[in-house]
Amino acid sequence: MEIEKNYTTEKLVDSVILGMQEIKAENILVLNLKKIESSFCDYFVICDAESSTQVDAIANSVEVTVKKELNDKLLHKEGFENASWILLDFSDVIVHVFQKSSREFYDLEGFWADAEKKIIE
Repeated sequence: MEIEKNYTTEKLVDSVILGMQEIKAENILVLNLKKIESSFCDYFVICDAESSTQVDAIANSVEVTVKKELNDKLLHKEGFENASWILLDFSDVIVHVFQKSSREFYDLEGFWADAEKKIIE
């Protein structure tokens, strides 16, 4: 049974971005995966930060902002142990908060090169 949501996926993306911006996330990028057959969600929202402390703070801010604005909860989260890369799964939107070196190493933007990209200033 699927739970009915009273907001659009794009509104969820906006709320995620707001949560990232509250803690000064850097290099925010939205990948639209809707037209990619092998994708398992509609959007990736990716950002990076200078330290594990900031990565942790950004991820927590995103979770709190989405809960406050949309009354939605995470399905899954991981990576808080070392906060090099934290993943937040909101089903249609997957959030990736990286330390800069981890983002370069894993290169999600390169792996999903066919996705439509939107840089958030």
